Amino acid sequence: MCGIFAYLNYNTPQDFEHVLQLLITGLRRLEYRGYDSAGICVHNGKPEIFKMAGNVSQLEKAVQEQTAIDTSIRVQSHCGMAHTRWATHGPPSTINCHPHTSDPDNQFVVVHNGIITNYLPLKQMLIKKGYQFVSDTDTEVIPKLAKYIFDLKMKDNIEPTFPEVISEVLRHIEGAYALICTSTHYPNELISARKGSPLILGIKSSDVDPQFISVLDAKMNNQPNFEAGKPRRGSFLGPLSPDNQTLYNRMVESQLQKSKTVEYFLASDSSALVEHTKKVLFIEDGDLVHFNKDGHFHFYSKNQGERPTREIQTLDMELAEITKGGYSHYMLKEIFEQPESVVNTMRGRVLWDKGQVILGGLKSKIDSIRRCRRLIFVACGTSYHSALAARQLVEELSELPVSVELASDFLDRKTPVFRDDTCFFISQSGETADTLKALEYCLSRGCLCVGITNTVGSAIARLTHCGVHVNAGAEIGVASTKAYTSQLLVIVMIAIKLGEDRLSKQERIHTIMEDLKILPIKIREVLALEDKVQEIARSIHHAKSLLLLGRGYNYATVLEGALKIKEISYIHSEGVLDGELKHGPLALVDETIPIIMVATRDSLFEKVQNALSQVTARKGQPILICSQGDEEMLKLPFKCLEVPTISDCLQGILNIIPMQLLSYHVAILKGLNVDQPRNLAKSVTVE
Repeated sequence: MCGIFAYLNYNTPQDFEHVLQLLITGLRRLEYRGYDSAGICVHNGKPEIFKMAGNVSQLEKAVQEQTAIDTSIRVQSHCGMAHTRWATHGPPSTINCHPHTSDPDNQFVVVHNGIITNYLPLKQMLIKKGYQFVSDTDTEVIPKLAKYIFDLKMKDNIEPTFPEVISEVLRHIEGAYALICTSTHYPNELISARKGSPLILGIKSSDVDPQFISVLDAKMNNQPNFEAGKPRRGSFLGPLSPDNQTLYNRMVESQLQKSKTVEYFLASDSSALVEHTKKVLFIEDGDLVHFNKDGHFHFYSKNQGERPTREIQTLDMELAEITKGGYSHYMLKEIFEQPESVVNTMRGRVLWDKGQVILGGLKSKIDSIRRCRRLIFVACGTSYHSALAARQLVEELSELPVSVELASDFLDRKTPVFRDDTCFFISQSGETADTLKALEYCLSRGCLCVGITNTVGSAIARLTHCGVHVNAGAEIGVASTKAYTSQLLVIVMIAIKLGEDRLSKQERIHTIMEDLKILPIKIREVLALEDKVQEIARSIHHAKSLLLLGRGYNYATVLEGALKIKEISYIHSEGVLDGELKHGPLALVDETIPIIMVATRDSLFEKVQNALSQVTARKGQPILICSQGDEEMLKLPFKCLEVPTISDCLQGILNIIPMQLLSYHVAILKGLNVDQPRNLAKSVTVE
């Protein structure tokens, strides 16, 4: 959803032009999350705020035209912050855009992600106290409440510290937030806090020995990374012992506190940090971080005075991952990265020479999972489809009942879960609000909770008992592509792991593993169909509605394909189970509606042929996704896309790629913004 970026420099001389450019660039890195307005705040003796509805480029132009700041001025120390807003309370407008302030003098300035659920009673109370609100947002209560608390304490001749003021504010607000606050009363100080919305602190210090932390890593963390075979800390990856972790953090913090020159970066996503530093601290729920005027930072938890230990991590990400790399859009780049992303997902995990799958993050829990009563997969959107696509294989190899749940519906029903259930929580970002709420619900009921995420250090990665990182690499496009195929692949590997102790499943597992070896090659063959997909896109891009038909493993494929077309091209599209055609959807079929039908060869092929007959009998003109060299299908008078054949449980990975390409090219033909579709955000961090 919304994006936060802040830059702090202490005894590191920078001119305002550089500071402004850093903030603007930080916002550009967060554009993919989805937004409708943007703003920044810098300090030039007093806070200078620039904000407007529209994109970051428009904001940058407005700053250049409107600013009264002499951009050549150099500052020794400075705190600046920036924000991209996705409208929740109030429409997109300059007034509703962040940052929000306490008063015309900007005594307290705040940027905020999330939702303050009790903002109305707080707003009414503050209005009665004489405070005037100018926006429709929930965020505006935060700076005004901060000023109210500050004024009360000053009236009682108590001069509060910045953390004391904001701690009091946080005790009064309810809901989800990641927020950053500055104040004219506390020059060169900044407060950040988090509850339910992600926030990451990046650290860069020129005074610290550049090899100090990396050498310390090697000395302190000599156990292998379970997932990738290299030293690294993080949830699922084999943490340091508590004593070693505490010592590690103290030694690094000691180096930083001795440093005279230091820069800090705060962001709601690691993609905005990687070009500046790879040393990060993940701010956790309930944390408040205070940066004082000397450039030192201190963590406080919900219980005032308690200083929690936070793990210092190294981002396993390169700048190239968050740039387009010669492609016109992130989505196209990420579609074509899938041969590499599936290799990265399998690297160090699928041992073909031994015929084994090794999932280090599940090592200590795999026997408990095998003994459980049932498996429940909880997710939203594309992640839900990935679980649905692999459900049949998990049932087959584990011989356990499996249910796949939409997180919001799972919560609405207050679904019964028990101590002998195992619940899997799937999220690309690891911060999806509904999935997190479902996780909290299941943790409170004592069941084993397993995370499947693409983001190291995310909330789901930290809160689950164990899990597997997807390792698909950064995904910037709002419409998920490579994360979907890698999530599906992770669940396939989990199914293999669950079934490896069953003699009757060995032949099936061996066949799947042999096909995993050639999967990247097969994906490249499918990507070579792009020109044919473009031809089909030209024939359907004027359509008002589409039907996609599939069965078995490919029911999830058509659901995901329909979602991609909706997301990117804004065409109404519906994924339909072949077996349900006669129960209503067949009424939609005629010679005018475009129909895409998955008809690859598997055990259900005869039933797919029956569905095809039903469609053609009603004058339907389906576009077929069929198996390579299938002469029977190719003889039919319909457009065909031939995809390579692979094990049925992996066929969905190949079959979804033409639909990803189709949604992309239809959107391009319609002149739409592929990477940032309207009304949508990459990370859905509110319910």
